Amino acid sequence: MRLHHIVLMVIICSSCIACSSLPDLEQRTPSYSVPVSKTQSTRLGQFLSPILRNSPESTGIMPLAEAEPSLDARLILINNAQVVLDIQYYIWRDDKSGQRLTKAIFQAANRGVKVRLLLDDLHSRDIDESLQRLNGHPSIEVRLFNPFLPRSSRVLGFITDFPRANRRMHNKSLTVDNQATIVGGRNIGDDYFYRSDGILFADLDVLAIGDVVAKVSSDFDAFWNSNSAYPYELISQSTTPSDSTLFIHQTNIDQPSDLSELLDSDSIIWAETQIVSDSPLKALGKAEPDQLIVHALRKIIGQPKKQLLLVSPYFVPTLSGVKALESIAENGVSISVLTNSFAATDVAVVHSGYAKWRKRLLEADIRLFEMRPGTVGTDTTIYESVETSFSSSASSLHAKTFAVDGQRVFVGSFNFDPRSARLNTELGFVIESPEIASTMADVFIEEVPYSAYEVRLAPSGSLYWLEQNGSHHRRYDTEPGTTWFQRFSAGFFSLLPIDWLL
Repeated sequence: MRLHHIVLMVIICSSCIACSSLPDLEQRTPSYSVPVSKTQSTRLGQFLSPILRNSPESTGIMPLAEAEPSLDARLILINNAQVVLDIQYYIWRDDKSGQRLTKAIFQAANRGVKVRLLLDDLHSRDIDESLQRLNGHPSIEVRLFNPFLPRSSRVLGFITDFPRANRRMHNKSLTVDNQATIVGGRNIGDDYFYRSDGILFADLDVLAIGDVVAKVSSDFDAFWNSNSAYPYELISQSTTPSDSTLFIHQTNIDQPSDLSELLDSDSIIWAETQIVSDSPLKALGKAEPDQLIVHALRKIIGQPKKQLLLVSPYFVPTLSGVKALESIAENGVSISVLTNSFAATDVAVVHSGYAKWRKRLLEADIRLFEMRPGTVGTDTTIYESVETSFSSSASSLHAKTFAVDGQRVFVGSFNFDPRSARLNTELGFVIESPEIASTMADVFIEEVPYSAYEVRLAPSGSLYWLEQNGSHHRRYDTEPGTTWFQRFSAGFFSLLPIDWLL
């Protein structure tokens, strides 16, 4: 009987695979971004024209670190769109912030704006009803990246097609009329924009104007027209009527639209800015090494000479990464890393891929800081000189950024882990800005010690955690805010060969 059961399961799984083939894309119509020359007469184009004309550099950058203002920035841009909206995200939740943006998109489409919405399919089933209605609007087209089949079960989708389903589109961008774009670490949801009962992530985006915007649009085109982007109607099994007018009930909150409140020329940092991204072929496991974001980052960043500051919510260096950091430190480079503490992280298993390397990193004189839960940015400001800050009282770090030699800064979706390097597609900017880089260095000196535990190495070789509150210090000899079972679980997972999945 046992053999019969095994054979039956094989037949069932084989049937699921056979019945879950992705649809043919031959009938899909390719589309591309509107040239900048055709959007210069738009409201946004006319507003930006005098600002760009008098700029010392070709790209203007505004860091968006505060949570709610970052949402407002998106709403203001969408509410001023007149030609095209290109929107690409990993997660889009059906909550307060997600509904506000959905309503703004719908209203833009009613004005005749062409909307292209590209979402990774891992979490999209939760908003199928909204996507069905959006896609029913004649000016809106929704595509799902690397979709799951069958739609009824993500678990079954992973089982039947794991090598493909394990690769996700982690990119995050919103581009309006090919004139302005927002790129960074935030997904769409209340846990990224509002204080709520759950986690509020401390995160970082940047709003960019100028030459780099067209490059973001070209990158979006590559994903939109890739062999992993499927029109929603080919994938959806929803029977919900696509009456888009039903969106109106979702929220009656006023939608901000004043461009002058968002784009103050005095708050723009002018800097040479390069886009770095993965080819969409990475999602199929077919990208060449020079088509990967890690290749672009190595080429642009080069070898640090004095200082390297890393901020990553999920820091899984692996053996090769540890060796690389040790080599950099041996050359006299000061290295500091800020990541989540075990108590603050929202993905506990990822912590195991970091924890096992802490002692070796500390032995290389690399400083490690672990964000305390509920204290990100409390009574402090980050990037104060550019009038931004990490989200006040956030409970988990989500920003992905690093600064090199006080000159260059990366901001984007890339985590310092194997998943970002090898599996997921990522997007970000490398910004040549001593102003932003030096401010980040000041934050590590003046603010991080008051919001994070510093991990240190005792003479005995054991680790301890130092919490600083004003002039008072508190020492922990076990991971703060954790139970014995949590620490045991992390230790167990650290023994498993799963780093490549983290």
